[in-house]
Amino acid sequence: MTKPQHFDAIVIGAGQGGGPLAAGLARAGWNTALVEREHVGGTCVNVGCTPTKTMVASARVAHLARRANDYGVRAGPVSVDQSVVRQRKRAIVESFRSGSRRGLERWEQLELIMGEARFAAPNEVTVELDDGATLLLSGDKIFINTGTRARVPDIPGLGSVPYLTSTSVMELAAVPQHLAVLGGGYIGLEFGQMFRRFGSDVTLIHRRKHLLPREDADVSEEVANIVRNDGLGLFLDTQAKRVSRVNGGVQIAVQGPEGDHTVAASHLLVAAGRVPNTDRLDLTAAGLETDENGFIPVNERLETRVQGVYALGDVKGGPAFTHIAYDDYRILRTNLLDGGNATTEGRYVPYTVFIDPQLGRVGLSERQAQSLGLDFHVAKMPLTRVARALEVDETRGFMKVLVDAQDGTILGCAILSIEGGEIMSLIQIAMMGGLHYTALRDATFAHPTLAESLNSLFAQLDT
Repeated sequence: MTKPQHFDAIVIGAGQGGGPLAAGLARAGWNTALVEREHVGGTCVNVGCTPTKTMVASARVAHLARRANDYGVRAGPVSVDQSVVRQRKRAIVESFRSGSRRGLERWEQLELIMGEARFAAPNEVTVELDDGATLLLSGDKIFINTGTRARVPDIPGLGSVPYLTSTSVMELAAVPQHLAVLGGGYIGLEFGQMFRRFGSDVTLIHRRKHLLPREDADVSEEVANIVRNDGLGLFLDTQAKRVSRVNGGVQIAVQGPEGDHTVAASHLLVAAGRVPNTDRLDLTAAGLETDENGFIPVNERLETRVQGVYALGDVKGGPAFTHIAYDDYRILRTNLLDGGNATTEGRYVPYTVFIDPQLGRVGLSERQAQSLGLDFHVAKMPLTRVARALEVDETRGFMKVLVDAQDGTILGCAILSIEGGEIMSLIQIAMMGGLHYTALRDATFAHPTLAESLNSLFAQLDT
């Protein structure tokens, strides 16, 4: 067998953890191979955050244009050219992707290899190149950052219809007449509201009683009210039993609280979660095992059970967010290059659901605090009491914070508001600093801003 080409480090996957890690190791003088199957940038840049939020922005413009009369602005009928939306999305993705690639190619110690990797031994990887050739690599350390892909549920008939995933739905050249969405999580809600604003009829089918099941009930219920107000049809606590093609479209047989019935649509989006890209890595050759869902277990230092092999980003399970993958990179950089002892323990996991209004979340939910037996207080305020929200006529949603009853520190928040992610980030900074809630209650914020509403929100704790 050909002698393997040896590297100090092999990084499998050029996502938001693997790309920066490979560059950081090369910058530190490590001879590094970065293997990428398809596109530099990973899920976020290519099929996740970047393209979806670009399209969300287009949908919001359409929404505001239809509301022009509310602001005293005369506007005509609104229509959406989906091909232009798609091209704008493609252009931004290509800009981000090519920029990421140029950033990697500047390092002499980094070799970017386009192909698919699989383990041959604990410290060896074979790579099937795009041209069909095969390379054998060995590395002192190997890092797995292969991410996830859309999960396709086992529903009878699904394989016989041209269903869409979160990736393929963004490539539609025309607005669907009627989009049915299977799944009421973050992905299903973002796309459902987006295409409703583009002009589609949208029906969302969710198997649980509440949308966004990880959130508190009041948050889930308010989100349901918002999307219903936007014109989405919701079937909650409803199971999809069978899918079939009918008259050029799809028909979904469902079972819910009101019994059995069917939903007919022109298009079907499957938004039923994500599965890890581990099935083609031949992990057993490295002595690695996955959990029952296919994720690679790691400890708090991102080490697998095999010495010298690490996993970072979505492939290891846990919070599937770009900023978590990037923080995984920082943990490895700190420990391997700076001699530190960074871990995943105790880190904040903020996130924003880019429905409109946004849902920004960090720290504990009310349900989580209760399950931990904590003594806490809750402050909650509707957007109808926020001056800035009234001025811009964006009053849907509410702000909610949890505060420790003993020491007055902030435990968490749920901000369902215009720019909810930005307001949540302000609260996160206070949490990171261990500030007493009165620091935000008494802060002098510029008027009139959304941040100023934190004065009134936290003042409720004094009553």
